[in-house]
Amino acid sequence: MTREGMTSYSNFGVVGGGAWGTALAQMLAADGAPVRLWAREAEVVAAINAEHRNPLFLPGATLAPSLVATGELAGLAACDALLVVVPVPFLRAVLTDLPAGDAPLIFCSKGMEAESFAFPIDIAEQLCPARPLAVLSGPTFAHEVAAGLPTAITLAAADTATAEAIAGSLARPHFRPYVSTDLIGAEIGGAVKNILAIACGIVDGAGLGLNARAALISRGFAEMTRFGLSRGAQAETLAGLAGLGDLVLTCTSSNSRNFALGQGLGRGEEAARLMADRRTVAEGAFSAPVVAAAARADGIDMPITDAVARLVAGEIRAGEAIQALLSRPLRPEGR
Repeated sequence: MTREGMTSYSNFGVVGGGAWGTALAQMLAADGAPVRLWAREAEVVAAINAEHRNPLFLPGATLAPSLVATGELAGLAACDALLVVVPVPFLRAVLTDLPAGDAPLIFCSKGMEAESFAFPIDIAEQLCPARPLAVLSGPTFAHEVAAGLPTAITLAAADTATAEAIAGSLARPHFRPYVSTDLIGAEIGGAVKNILAIACGIVDGAGLGLNARAALISRGFAEMTRFGLSRGAQAETLAGLAGLGDLVLTCTSSNSRNFALGQGLGRGEEAARLMADRRTVAEGAFSAPVVAAAARADGIDMPITDAVARLVAGEIRAGEAIQALLSRPLRPEGR
């Protein structure tokens, strides 16, 4: 799908063997294309190579034989583009250990780094300044992408030519990237929607009804927009696949890890126990305190985000958070 004369990529590597990394690798390898996937866990590497499965993170999916796993980052040296699917708290260390090269880095993880308030792109600009950078973000459940179900997603890069080259190389009949040059909008949409999905799960777990969930999605989108615009994001990105589209998906299904975490909180379970019981921690639990702190530093009002941050920290319980939000002063809807 790349136009004549445009750069294309055919030897993809995936950095991260969790559910999303495995699903992306399978999507690329389903037609027989060679894909190499790096995973930290030796059992994941062994299962992918011997059984064409990843029962630890993506059970039920059969993986293509052309998908080969490695436990060494050096095993990705020959790849001409890398999808980076590493949780943000571990991203800096992994990027530092990547083999040298000029392959584009396409970031698929969502969140902000604690203390620095840096997004994945910011970290990469510090550590890998010579590489082309992009963000892949949108409404996606890993098991659906791995199964080849139709998916549309945002591919953002700093310039249109880079975005189109990467999008054209990633595109498959069932996987359609839409290009953008709004990196920060794609990053913010992905980070904030995970937090709001936890909040919607709380509403569901507490039995507050569909009216309340619809209201929370709307007011949460207002928070996302305020935060995004204050940091230079484009309104159309936040209203598109990487913002509102992803928000709707993860705020309405227990297939979302973030929504499922919120359901437990809404039922009154303790955050620490819920997160300790999960092999794959919901990204919103990491992002909530960081985004809340960044918003306070910028003077941006994000009450839902702040409530989720306090909940996952164990400072309050769901009932207190709900009461605090319901007792806020009345105001015009646009604020």
